[in-house]
Formats: sequence, structure tokens, C-alpha cells
Amino acid sequence: MAIVSQFPLNTFHVGLRRRAKAIDAGSITAQRIKRLASIELKLVRFPTMTLSQMQDIGGCRAIVSNASQVYRLCDSYFASDIKHSLHQRDDYIANPKESGYRGVHLVYRYFSDKKSDYNTLKIEMQLRSQLQHAWATPVELVGALVQQALKSSLGEQEWLRFFALMGSTIAIREDTALVPDTPQDYASLVSELREHAQSLDVANRLRAFGTALQVYESSASRDNHYYLIEVDNAQKLVNVTSFKHSESELATAKYLETEKKLKDRPNSDAVLVSVDSMDALRRAYPNYFLDTRVFVSLMEETLKSTRRPKKSSQQLDLFKRIQI
Repeated sequence: MAIVSQFPLNTFHVGLRRRAKAIDAGSITAQRIKRLASIELKLVRFPTMTLSQMQDIGGCRAIVSNASQVYRLCDSYFASDIKHSLHQRDDYIANPKESGYRGVHLVYRYFSDKKSDYNTLKIEMQLRSQLQHAWATPVELVGALVQQALKSSLGEQEWLRFFALMGSTIAIREDTALVPDTPQDYASLVSELREHAQSLDVANRLRAFGTALQVYESSASRDNHYYLIEVDNAQKLVNVTSFKHSESELATAKYLETEKKLKDRPNSDAVLVSVDSMDALRRAYPNYFLDTRVFVSLMEETLKSTRRPKKSSQQLDLFKRIQI
């Protein structure tokens, strides 16, 4: 199944990288294939569903500097003459989820005159700003470590409330819509955020997660393009194996082999991603490296004052100070 979606996924990733770089030279893009175990589970739950109906079997991600650039990236697709058809658009910046998640998702149906076997396969693109991405990282991380689906608005209520409040403080920095059911008054928003941050001991816990992790990486090379990430949440271990662009079949075979190995290990995870460099890998998927430094720094900066911050000009200074 991973092999089926690799070609159209590569096609979308190449196009996304080109468009994102034209808008923001410092943008980061990546692609990944959904875990085989998750695909199998979904097909069991929905027996009449086919692979072509699963829009999340393969996906691409683009991270640009700010929310305005996210919309410019969207517009570049809408104004293009690509043959792929837009199936669905979800704007979670204008309409944030209750969890606090924000970004824009575009789902396209693949079409090619030359590779018709893949036609109608759905590919999803997630477009985020740097701050939106910084928010999503600890949500996935905390959710995995406490074994709760926080990103699906399920789990411990105090964590859910904390991330919803943090989502609104970031929305204010970006001058976009607030998360539903969070305070409109900025001072009240920060005050409630401070209560939950202290009660949950967020900063210390997130830093502790990062300190506990050991990362083992295979030898780096400028030619590397595919990265197989194996995560053992119980042991706080991550192993990264890299492959050259010409080794896509080998990378996929190793991924399938790893999936089988981890099938009965619920505290483990595996993902095969494609990015331009190891640095880009860390920046696109920091949750696999327990890297929440940007989020923690943003939270601490937010809690310093109840004065409403200026628009996103401050976020650029923040990312210059914190290299990830």
C-alpha cells in the first residue's frame, strides 16, 4: 500500500515545495505515508471504503513564516491550471477547531494522462505558519505520552483547555480568528492560560521530555532524501535511517519491514518521510524528536505580560532567537 501512493505523493510534494519556496524562501516542506496499521484499521472499520477514498493515506506538509503566506500558498493553487481536481478545502485559520488547531488543508484528487492507475487517489496538503506548527508539535507529543487523542479533542480536560487557550494567544499574534469558547479579552486569556500552565507544570514537563530522549541517527549525507523514523515512546528512543533519492524502493521495503516488526508494540511508531535534509526533518517533524523549544519559549513570552502583543512581527524575532 505504501508503494501505491508513493508516486502521486512525490508529484504533489515537488509542486508544493516549488510553490512554497516562491512565497517563502525559508519554507519547509515534507511528505509522509500513513502508517499501514492505521490504514488497515480504517479499512476494517469501513469495509466499503477503497484506498482511493482515503484522503489521508498520503500527505504533504508546508510550513511558511506567517498566516498571510499560508493564504498566498492556497491562492497559488487556486489560480493554477493543474489537472488535479480540488476535492475539499478546510480552513482552520478562519474557523479554528475547538482543540485550538489551526492551518489550511487542501485535498486533491490526483490525475495524470501518463499514470492513470493512480487517478482519483486523494492526497492531502497541510499548510501551516511557523506558529501554528509550533502549537501542533506539543499537542501530538503530550497526546502520545499520556496516551490521549488530544489533537482530536479527546482526553484530559485541563490539557485540552490549555492548548485551546494557547491556540488563541497565537491567533492574536497572527491577527486571525480566536479558538471557540476562549476569552475575547486578552488579559483574561493570559490569566487563565497562566493558571493551567502552572497547574500542569507545562514548561518543566516539556523540557523533561526533551532531555529524556536519546536520538540515534545514521551517517548524514547531502544526498539523503528519505528518512525512516522509528520511535520507542516507552524507552524514549528514536532511530533515524536515511536513504538517497535513488533508494526509494529500498526505503519503502525497510518501512514495510519495520511496520511488521512494530505491529504488536503499541508504544512504538514508524514513519517514512521525504525532506531535503536532516535539519528540515527536525523542523518538519519536531514531535518525533520531542522538540518543543519554540512552543515553550512562546508560552513563556506570552505569560510575561497581559498587554495585547502586536501582530506577527514579533514571531519573526522569536524564531530568529530559537534555532530548531
